[in-house]
Amino acid sequence: MSSTRSPYLRFGLIFAAVAFILDQVVKWIITVPLSLQAKGQIEITSFFNLTWAENCGISMSMFASCTDTTRWTLVAVTVVVAGAVAFWMTREPAKGDVIALAMILGGALGNIADRARLGFVVDYADLHIGDFRPFMIFNVSDACITLGVLLLVARALLFGEKAPAADGQPSAD
Repeated sequence: MSSTRSPYLRFGLIFAAVAFILDQVVKWIITVPLSLQAKGQIEITSFFNLTWAENCGISMSMFASCTDTTRWTLVAVTVVVAGAVAFWMTREPAKGDVIALAMILGGALGNIADRARLGFVVDYADLHIGDFRPFMIFNVSDACITLGVLLLVARALLFGEKAPAADGQPSAD
């Protein structure tokens, strides 16, 4: 990482804001116009349902406990992680990595907003093949976080270290 400000920071912050807003708008549609909480489930296709789920834990419902202590501990930990991701984004010279970090940041902020406001994260996307569910029920924020992490890992595995640019600074691929 470079010690100078990322040339893609503004772009990354806008991308993170779009991810956050998209997540919150979809959750509003799920909870208010569709009233999914009252219905429990809406079948969309033979392999995709909207299914109401209140996630008091983190990924895959780990550390699930709907107490105020757990709620605010998870909010605090997630805020610290989001802060670290935002800081990394300010220094990241590679546009692709800024996009990945922005997805993670926007997703984290969406889930933080839910947990702080509601005490749980609203999950609803239920992909399945018959009774087989390859994923837990998730939301837009979860998808953004997962895709962002996968992009960072793929870039690291496929491309390794960034080659230095001619001026001695890391390249901004």
